[in-house]
Amino acid sequence: MSKSIIVALDEHKQTKFEQVLDQLNPNLCMVKIGSVSFNSLGREAVIKAASKGFDIFLDLKLHDIPNTVKKSIEALADLPIKMMTVHTSGGLKMLQASVDAVKDTNIKIFGVTALTSLTDEDVQIIYKCNAKDQVLSMIKLAVQSGIHGVVCSPHELSLVKNNSNLLTITPGIRIKSLGDDQSRTMSPKEAVGNGSNFLVIGRPITASTNIKNSLEEIYDSIQ
Repeated sequence: MSKSIIVALDEHKQTKFEQVLDQLNPNLCMVKIGSVSFNSLGREAVIKAASKGFDIFLDLKLHDIPNTVKKSIEALADLPIKMMTVHTSGGLKMLQASVDAVKDTNIKIFGVTALTSLTDEDVQIIYKCNAKDQVLSMIKLAVQSGIHGVVCSPHELSLVKNNSNLLTITPGIRIKSLGDDQSRTMSPKEAVGNGSNFLVIGRPITASTNIKNSLEEIYDSIQ
């Protein structure tokens, strides 16, 4: 399971970003650079992490008209990134445009199905269905579009595995309840057992008093 752990670097200050990065081991994990770090630190955040040997997951969750998404991805494709995200709910043409934008690269496109902060009640209000049905419809759209994988709650992993050959990224990974804003969560070992290819883990590692040890313990727990 080498490199199946993706550590979320949600830092907006350069010093803190580098401090956390320096305590991680690129042989044990990838790093996720999302909108918090990218919007504040820019492309340099990606370049800095890559220079230290990390594989990069750029998590910007692009969602716009197809042409805008395609051009946005083309503008990012020269960065040393392995994977990036769009919102699957952007529709078939947008997803196909995102795949077209990376056709001459090694970048994989992942579609976000339903944010792990959403409860069933939230999904019902937004999409007029439950989380399971929403994720299933997004999986079908992802397969049709030809994107490489999806981002889903660990609780929806079986839906992906039973209905597709898509790769899976699972946020909402917790060692124990943190009382935070994640609703549909699971432990690293459980998620791997359920078929997750990549585990996004943030605060259980980055908020730890010993980041290095926390990463190593989680890594060892899923081998």
